[in-house]
Amino acid sequence: MADTSALDTPTDLSSNAAKTVAQALNGILADSYALYLKTKNFHWHVSGPHFRDYHLMLDEQASAILATTDVIAERVRKTGNTTLRSIGDIARHQTIQDNDAEFVKPEDMLKELRDDNLKLVEALREAKDIADEAKDNGTSAVIDEWTDAAEERAWFLFETANKG
Repeated sequence: MADTSALDTPTDLSSNAAKTVAQALNGILADSYALYLKTKNFHWHVSGPHFRDYHLMLDEQASAILATTDVIAERVRKTGNTTLRSIGDIARHQTIQDNDAEFVKPEDMLKELRDDNLKLVEALREAKDIADEAKDNGTSAVIDEWTDAAEERAWFLFETANKG
């Protein structure tokens, strides 16, 4: 067995509380990577009369999602825990489903991504409760920012797909 003591980051959180926060964050990290890749997939494969607008919006959203991943992983490390290590590890933790379809209609892309972002919001709200119970103020505060960003993405996707 390898000596992992070099990864023992000091924290004032109790061991159980830190582990629970880390588990919630690792789930969010896995879902963030799954959502990032799905958003990029749809960005690469969108077609139709609104191609340019959808293509650019999905690229912006993918970039914003990817930008959160390092911060999420660093929060896990700050709690004294370890984070995801591979694509396989992501697959074992993700709850957002992949979409490997050869063709997806643009309106279905927008709806699916909206629903996925709202699913991420639910997970973020659960993680915030866990962080608050653990008295992990740093994680709790940054979750608010991630929640707002995911809500904004869902709103943009909804309004873009709205035919009203």
